[in-house]
This record gives sequence, structure tokens and C-alpha cells, in this order.
Amino acid sequence: MTTHTDPPDRYTGPDGDDERLACGRLLSGVWDGWEQADPDPHRATCPYCKDAVRELTLLESTVRELREETDPAEAGYDPSALTRRVMDVVRMELRPGRPVPLGDDDEDLWVMEAVAARTLRAAAETVAGVRAGSCRVTPPDAGRGEVTVRLEVHAPLGVPLEEVAEEVRHRVAGAARLRLGLRPASVDIRIVDLVDDPAGFEEGPGDD
Repeated sequence: MTTHTDPPDRYTGPDGDDERLACGRLLSGVWDGWEQADPDPHRATCPYCKDAVRELTLLESTVRELREETDPAEAGYDPSALTRRVMDVVRMELRPGRPVPLGDDDEDLWVMEAVAARTLRAAAETVAGVRAGSCRVTPPDAGRGEVTVRLEVHAPLGVPLEEVAEEVRHRVAGAARLRLGLRPASVDIRIVDLVDDPAGFEEGPGDD
């Protein structure tokens, strides 16, 4: 008989994807307070909060350097928009997210959302000219069962966007099933930007 265990419970918040630090503070609250420069004696002295702020500071500094090195005239896009998109992905990587069920309902297998998202973004980028951004994997309310996937991508200019979206959806759904063991109920692809990519777009076999 299989013994079932509950998934990790240190994640809370409206979407169930906000990490609670060992000190009891929510990760999102620590980040927001630091970004708004709110005076907080706890955050200034707590080792867990200080580590969370240190990680975010390092990554934001890296993104700012990337923005400063980017020439808008040559790149063809707004560096501030680039920064926002990169930081969305950075935050997702830092925040492991909620546990997502793998396999059948009677199995006790889980993967953290950030791990699944990395695999799905990589699958999307096997489509020529596509760059993957924010990826959310939402488990069912019951805890196990089919998941929903929402992925934002940048698509190449001059190609049929409907075909690009469908090809990305096909490859992401295949990766979810075959590489991760997820059961996607739906895969929502959102094209949020167009990029000039000489590689163009080619349909491929992907994962069936």
C-alpha cells in the first residue's frame, strides 16, 4: 500500500506560490518592503530576510547592467521593458513556487513549479526564433490531477503568429507529459512581444 504525504506547506498566499521564510515572513513581503524602502527593524536584522534581499539585490544589479549595455537603437526594443521581463523570470527562479503533482492520482510524486517551468521554457525555445518568458504551472484545487500551464513568449517577426503559438503549445504539452510526467489540462500561450530573428520559424516534430 502506498503511503501518501502532503506536499510542502511553506507556500501560501492567494495563489499558493508565496514562500514563507524560516522566520515566518512571506518572501514577497520582504521583497516588497525592501523595494519600497519601508523601515523594518526585523528585516534589517533577520538572517533569513537579509539573505532574501541579498539574492534579489544581486540579480537586479545584473539586470541593470544588462540594460545599460543594451543600445536601444540597435536592439530595437525598450531596455526598461527588457528589465521588467527579465525580472519576472528572475523572481520565478528565486521563488520555487508551489508543488505540482506528477503521475496518476494514486501516486505520491511532486515537482516544484520552478523546476517544471524551466523544462517547459526550454521546450518552447526549441521552436526557431521563440524566446520563453514567464511560465506558470497551476495544480488543481484538489491537489492532484491535471494542471494548467500559462507561458509568455516572444515570437519572431514576419511569421504566422497562430502557427507559432500552436507549435509552441504542441512542444510544451509534449514536454510536460513525456519529460515531467505532468497531465496538462490546457496550455495557454501568450505572445507578449515580437523580435527580429533571422533564424525564422520552422515547424518541427517536437514531442508527441
